[in-house]
Amino acid sequence: QVQLMESGGGSVQAGGSLRLSCAASEYTSRIYCMGWFRQAPGKDRERIARIYFPDNTTYYGDWMKGRFTISRDSAKNTVYLEMTNLKPEDTAIYYCAAGTSWMCLHGSQRDFSSWGQGTQVTVSS
Repeated sequence: QVQLMESGGGSVQAGGSLRLSCAASEYTSRIYCMGWFRQAPGKDRERIARIYFPDNTTYYGDWMKGRFTISRDSAKNTVYLEMTNLKPEDTAIYYCAAGTSWMCLHGSQRDFSSWGQGTQVTVSS
């Protein structure tokens, strides 16, 4: 199974920026997608963005209005999430995930078979 290690979470004031990183190891050649999800207290986990490796197409949720950018460094097997203009409602645990089936293209959580441990992002007003 693909192993994922996230880093880069922390606390920031509203309007600030953070960059999350997710390094993949083990069976990386099997990865079709990597993506970011988040779960705020008392809420369901929601998808943020994903990148489809065969053609590097990126997909985003409409709600983020261009504030978040996903990117990939294939040489490092690492995916990043650049977050700007952060808001208190962005406070959540952020998870990196990898899918080894082409179906992860559609963004359903069930098609992401490997998950990181999560990293906390806290945005204060």
